[in-house]
Amino acid sequence: MTTIRSPYPPAARPTFYFVGVTTGKSSIMKVFPAWGQYLGLDAEIRGIDLPLHADPAAYREVVAFIRDDPNSVGALVTTHKIDLFKAAHDLFDEIDPHARLMDETSCISKRGGRLVCHAKDPITSGLALDGFLPERHFERTGAELFSMGAGGSTIALTWHMMQASRGADRPSRILVSNRSQGRLDEIRRIHEAIGSDVPVDYALAPRPEDNDAVLASLKPGSLVINATGLGKDAPGSPLSDAAVFPEAGIAWDLNYRGDLVFLDQARAQAEPRRLQVEDGWTYFLYGWTQVIAEVFHIDIPSSGPRFDEISAIATRASKA
Repeated sequence: MTTIRSPYPPAARPTFYFVGVTTGKSSIMKVFPAWGQYLGLDAEIRGIDLPLHADPAAYREVVAFIRDDPNSVGALVTTHKIDLFKAAHDLFDEIDPHARLMDETSCISKRGGRLVCHAKDPITSGLALDGFLPERHFERTGAELFSMGAGGSTIALTWHMMQASRGADRPSRILVSNRSQGRLDEIRRIHEAIGSDVPVDYALAPRPEDNDAVLASLKPGSLVINATGLGKDAPGSPLSDAAVFPEAGIAWDLNYRGDLVFLDQARAQAEPRRLQVEDGWTYFLYGWTQVIAEVFHIDIPSSGPRFDEISAIATRASKA
């Protein structure tokens, strides 16, 4: 076992961690205690804030601390999913198939004394996306999918939309943009490993105007996703104010908090361009409930009356 000196204080009681950038601003800090009461969980939540693309040693410190501290039960990882996996995958006893394929960690749990790495996004992002997509949308329209940001969220979403089990209800083309070439190379490698027959194009987009150009090429009805973190982890939008959304398209911001510039841009065009505009609230709900279920070894449904109550509790707590 690798011994790493921890900068974190031992947990005095069962503690669940949120590894992010600005965790204190997240609704989960109000929502988790309310959910805990409803679900009968004797645990608290604690945030661990790390800068974007932190030093690998910082990620290893987090994972080693959770592994070695008896009262630390697990964690949800947001923005750092890929960087944490790259830096600390050797510290896990088990890595689930999705995490191994996608080279990311979105959930850390403990099972039978073993530390387990999970990638939950393929499940949670799919639940959120299918929850608002019109029935057989891609099959009916021939629309495309454009995701800005080549990180873990886009990897998971594109995996979900590439599945042969969807039949004809898959995008006619997937486009992925990113500000750096390295992430594009990595997601291309993962897409090649998936082996889907959905065509994929990759665009280096260091400036918002580069994304504007991709946007202008999309077919009517296309789905446009802000998966960059801009609007939450950093201010702004991946698009300029001159961007024009596809006619009758769908604009989805994975964020639900922050300055939400992308959402404002989409809403300004909602009526003239006949857009369906979605924020990241249901993505937040599914992301957290699936990880909590894994970490605490309980069943949380993804639909039905019990999930509706869990959703209502989150809405009330976030506004308190």
